[in-house]
Amino acid sequence: MREVTNGSSSEESSNRYMKLYTMLLDAIPSSILFINRDMRIVAANQNFLQKSKRNMENTIGHRLESVFPAIILDHINITRRIRQVIEENRPTRGERLTYRAPGLPLRVYYYIILPFSWEGTVESAILLMEDITEQVRLSEDLRRLERHLASVVECASDIILSTDNNGRIFTWNTAAERISGYTFNEVKGRVLIEYCAEDYHEEVRKVLTEMQARERSIMAEWDLLTKEGNLIPVYWVFSPLRVGLSQPMGIVAVGRDLTERRKLEMQLLQSQKLAALGVMAGGIAHEIRNPLAICSSAAQFLMEDNITADFRKECSHKIHSGIQRASTIIENLLRFARPSLQTDVAPLNLCTLVRETLTLVANQAKIQKIDLTCNLPKDPVMISGIGSLLQQVFMNLFLNAMDAMPGGGSLSISAWKRLGEVFIQINDTGNGIPRTELHKIFDPFYTTSPVGKGTGLGLSICYSIVKHHFGTLDVESIEGKGSSFIVRLPSL
Repeated sequence: MREVTNGSSSEESSNRYMKLYTMLLDAIPSSILFINRDMRIVAANQNFLQKSKRNMENTIGHRLESVFPAIILDHINITRRIRQVIEENRPTRGERLTYRAPGLPLRVYYYIILPFSWEGTVESAILLMEDITEQVRLSEDLRRLERHLASVVECASDIILSTDNNGRIFTWNTAAERISGYTFNEVKGRVLIEYCAEDYHEEVRKVLTEMQARERSIMAEWDLLTKEGNLIPVYWVFSPLRVGLSQPMGIVAVGRDLTERRKLEMQLLQSQKLAALGVMAGGIAHEIRNPLAICSSAAQFLMEDNITADFRKECSHKIHSGIQRASTIIENLLRFARPSLQTDVAPLNLCTLVRETLTLVANQAKIQKIDLTCNLPKDPVMISGIGSLLQQVFMNLFLNAMDAMPGGGSLSISAWKRLGEVFIQINDTGNGIPRTELHKIFDPFYTTSPVGKGTGLGLSICYSIVKHHFGTLDVESIEGKGSSFIVRLPSL
């Protein structure tokens, strides 16, 4: 009875292990076949049956050539390989197999043949096949994308390079080679700072250090030192090189050669200078010609013998007035060119200066029915400047605003401080300035005043004075609604 029980228990245990073994094979996501010495299939897992669209009945016990297509058997000579593995008890190296079944897309497999021994004797071979079609497709797509990105980088006209976190060059594109004269092999592993002008070394170190803790790009202009020792102006954009949300692995730098741009800027600046000089020369000629013509005409009358004393006096007065007008034009030109010497600069309370200037125009504003509104800080707003020149600026701006409101209106002045600067805004409700003329108002001798009333140097002089005080003068205007001038100066 014990023997029967033991035998039954042994059989149940064996069946249990066989089921576990079968479950294990079926759980493996690769195709597995057991092939005996007669080239018959003795076992197959579910993955193989599903991939080959077969079942156990037409697979187990059948010869290899009835299960596999002849084209595969002939292509890889699998029968000979299986016999060799069984006889030599040595696995084959992994190889790739490409196969397209009729009406199905191309599939790629990775296969290997292993010997299967029992009690020291090789009884069969294991054919292990892995479908790697998707992996191959993804790797090919990845390689295609890499080639595309590499082509983009190599075809770019700008310098594109990458470094590690210490600034050592890792990649260097064709444009970098062409502009710098250094090949990739010459710069690989070297520090980027070596190829920047010495004046920028400290700034380069600072940027390379900051990039390790920044998420945004840093822009800078540094001269690139070429292999021939020349300096090329380059506009750089540095960005951190990251993979996902990880810490920066390095730095990507894109540099644009500014040589041609600087040449064009110089040519444009030169043409602008010549154009401004032409406008100024025409303005000077026009403004001085009128008083000179008057002086010349009066002088011709003075040379006559039969003129009365009163007429002689009138001619002399006209000559004197013409000379004074010409002198005023020349004085304004000098102020436009050289507002003052730096030694005249002193601390000033800007609010006091604006209030004093307003008192000078208050009576004229009352006559023209213009309402004055002043909104200035109560506390002193200190700047460094020349009081007389800045008063000239505000006087000019106030009078221009009043001239733009011949039928009355309102003139408001406000001031405020922000980030180390002082802003003074002068708003009027006058005629405004046409958009097409707005860019000309600071040009010398540009004026909309009637002939003989203005020289067109007022705003030009204001602009020059503010610029010499390291400030800016801006304007916004809507035709028919008014204008707004904003003076911005550095505060103390």
